[in-house]
Parts: sequence; C-alpha cells; structure tokens
Amino acid sequence: MAAIITEKFRLHNAQQFFESFNETGLNEADTNNSNYYFFIGKPNSFIAADNNGVAGVSDSIPPLPIDDVTTENYVWDAMVGAKKINSTDIKYVIPRRNWSLNTVFDMYDDTIRPPSSTDPTGNVTSNGYTTLWESDFCFITSNYRVYKVLYNDKGNPYTGTEPNSDESAPFFIDNYMFKYMYTLTASEADRFLTTNFIPVPTDSSSELTDGDGKIHVVDIVNAGTGYTGTGPYYTPIKGDGTGAILKFYITNGSISDFGNGATDTFVLDDGTLAVEQQNTGYTYGYVDLSDVYSDQLLTTPFSLTNTGTDAVIRPIISPKGGHGSNFVAELGAHFVTINVQLNQSEGDDITVNNDFRQLGIVVDPFDYGDSISRSTDSTRRQTYAVHFSSTTGSGNFTIDEKITQNVSGETAVGRVVDWDSTNNILYYIQERHVDYGVSSTYRYYAFSGANNIVGSSSGTEGVIDTSNTSITLPNNNTITFTAGYCTPEMQPDSGNIIYLENRKPISRAEDQTEDIKITIEFWDINNRNNNG
Repeated sequence: MAAIITEKFRLHNAQQFFESFNETGLNEADTNNSNYYFFIGKPNSFIAADNNGVAGVSDSIPPLPIDDVTTENYVWDAMVGAKKINSTDIKYVIPRRNWSLNTVFDMYDDTIRPPSSTDPTGNVTSNGYTTLWESDFCFITSNYRVYKVLYNDKGNPYTGTEPNSDESAPFFIDNYMFKYMYTLTASEADRFLTTNFIPVPTDSSSELTDGDGKIHVVDIVNAGTGYTGTGPYYTPIKGDGTGAILKFYITNGSISDFGNGATDTFVLDDGTLAVEQQNTGYTYGYVDLSDVYSDQLLTTPFSLTNTGTDAVIRPIISPKGGHGSNFVAELGAHFVTINVQLNQSEGDDITVNNDFRQLGIVVDPFDYGDSISRSTDSTRRQTYAVHFSSTTGSGNFTIDEKITQNVSGETAVGRVVDWDSTNNILYYIQERHVDYGVSSTYRYYAFSGANNIVGSSSGTEGVIDTSNTSITLPNNNTITFTAGYCTPEMQPDSGNIIYLENRKPISRAEDQTEDIKITIEFWDINNRNNNG
C-alpha cells in the first residue's frame, strides 16, 4: 500500500498544538483548556546517575535527555520553579532565509514534488528541494518585511535592489516577481525572530490577498521551434477559472521567456485586462496555442503556425484563497516557537541565587496534594522549604551542599537550592540519587519532625520552627509553613512533560532576565530521524 503524510498533516498538528494555548472552557471551572508551564531545574551538577549510570557526562558534557517513563519522575525531583506559558508566548515560525544580493531564490510552484517511480524527474526547485515548504521561496529583508518569490528568472541570481514595497499586488524587480506578505512588528521581532526562524502571524489580511485561484506566472516548459511571426499575441488560459490571458512574443522562432521585458511572455493582470471577466478561480489551467488572437480583447483570431516542435507552457496556480490569504499554510509554518522570559525571581517563586541545567515544558500539572485542580497560577515554586527558629554553627547554609536529618532513626538527604538568611528559610530538593536525595542504602525519607537539619559542608544546623507560620517574602509573596515545613506548589509527577532539554549551567541573578526560545517542529514519523 502506498501512502504519504502530507504537509497539511504537519500543519494540522502544529495548529492543534498552537490552538491548545488559546482554548478555554465554558467557565472558570471547566477543565477542558490546557495549561502549559515552562520549568527550570537541576541546580546540581550532572553525574553518571543522570545518564543511566554511564560515566562521561558533566556540566560541560550534559547527558542527552532520555525518553522513557522513569526519567519524568527524576525531572520532577530536580525541578526548581515554573512559569505559565500564555497564548501570547507562542508563534508559528518558518526557517529563516535572509534577502541577499546575487542569491538564487527558489520560486513558488504548485507542482514541486520529489522524483518517483511514475515521475522519475519530479519537479524540484532551482536549489534542488523536493517540496515547496522546505525550499527558499520566501525571505525576510533588513526592515523585517517578508516576501514570497513568484518567479525567479529561470533560476538566475537576483541582482536587483532589496524589496521594500508593501502593496498587495505582485511586482517585478530585476525579472524576479515578488509578493509582499507581511511586516514583523517590533514585539514579534524581539520575541520570536532568531537567527534560524522567522515568526509568522495568523492575522492574514484580506487587503493583501491577491485573489482566489489567480495565475500570475507560467512555466515555459518547452519554448518550441519554427514558429512564424513576432507578436504580441494573446491566448486565453483555459481551465476551471476565468479571465487569465497570456501575452507572448515569438523570438527566433520560439516562445519568448516569461518575464517583465518588453517582448517577454506575461500574464495580463487585473489592471490591464480589457475583458469583462477577470483572472480568478483557477485550480488548474492549460495554454492552448491553437487558440491565439492578435488583440487582448480576443476578438481577432490569429493562426499561429510552426515548422518545428510545439511549445509546452504550464500555468502556475496560486494557493487556495490566493497569495497572502493564509500566511501559515502558504509558507509551511509547521514549526512553533515558544518564548518565555524569566524576570528576576518571578515574585519569589524562582530562585535567582542558583543556576539551572534543565528546562522543559509540562502540560496540565496539578496543584500540590490535589488530583482535581490543575495549576493555573502564573508562577509556581517547586522546591521544598523549611523554616528555622535559629541556626547554630556558621549560621549559613551553602548553595548545593548536602543536607541531612535524622528521621526516626533513618537519614533524610537533600541538597540546598537557596538559603534566605534574613527569614531563616531553607529551600531544598531531593533527587533520587545517593547523597542527593536518598541515603547510602538507596532509601528515600522526607524531611520531617523536629530534629535539626545539618549542612554537610557548612556545618550549620537549623533548628526547626515547629509552629504554623506565614512569612511575607521580599516581593510580597507569602509562604506558609505547617509545623515548620512547606511543600512545592505543583504536585510532583502530575501532568505530562512534553519537552525536556539538558544544558550547560545557566546562572541567574537578581537583576537578570532569561529570554528563552524553544522551537518545535511537527513532522511525520517517516521523517523523524531527519528533523529536529
């Protein structure tokens, strides 16, 4: 059985993901909407245990994320904090191609296809691409305007000026035909434009659409030989649309090249069309050189004769809705970019006093201790916390140091994420590795009770404040302790982690904002190993 996964399927998957950030239920209690959170974690150095026990990983050589069931549990253990991703934080994007002089750009063509057993040559682009959407048929200029190439002068380099028009009608420069698509706003450029990707807006304007089913360009597949006459001549482009008329000349016995020159072949546009019906509504077209006229009103037939080979001219059909009607579909935006900015401590929920090595996206996590209510707050602290009435020894815990506590004759183990010496609050995590969250006998015990918590390197001991206490933090968030302890704000191991990335350490600071962009490509399973 022969089958393909089409570009429309990839777009559909991208659209479903994109729209899930905008879906809402009928009321606030409706849980049909999806809640996505960007998270950071892993404040401690990578060790062999983070790589299935295989040595060779470190902060300079982060391990590849593992796509299995248990890894998600480990990720939750090392999670520090999370920020909700809003609908304004996501954009469709396409691979970036910049305008540049003397470059061969590909052109839009409705029949770009790879070679096959029934079509050995296929119809590849000037640069050898076998699908339109991976080709170089659109680009961005220095003033953030995006253009589609409708004709590329038979694959010759572009030597004209940088396009600057924002008119809706296609236009020629240096025998290249362009269609203006859109201009990025300053915000779009700042948040979503990268060295590799161009954001694509979803608000295609009807004012920029050139019309449904128009024909702007024809491909002179074979110019023919032995034609008599010079021209100009006119022939209606036949098909299921109406009004397209091809104007052409004869040069040295052959049909002249398509282009913008005085004697080039050209499709008459609406502005020059002197017939009642205008160029519109085509899904296929055919040029019949046995039906030729000497005037564009098509009133005076002309018998075009040749003593050699017949020309073959193929009309190129615009996409459904016309060029400019649907930026996402026309440009093949089966990528989305998520942009999240971590602004300082995000209201005391995400520490600025430690680094992180892991980032990702979790969808629909629950509030801590709740199996019904999904998290909806804008930020979530994911560390555990303990409040001390006093400390002994040096009085200060050290970032990342191992901490222990005697719990009913057993040893609870954790690592310091942050130490608030002003309020005597210790933030910590317990990873499922020996000396990081479990004892030397691989047993996990939660910190609890009234026994002191001891820092292994600082020698500091924290005396538990066993009362119920609420403390206002520097950014006016309130943290509440029950018998001295406070849990994370999201339920560990809830929801689904759909993206995970291990990185070299990224340091944070109280006056710093991290600007993080994650680009996701939606592909078919057959191309899985060829796409990132």
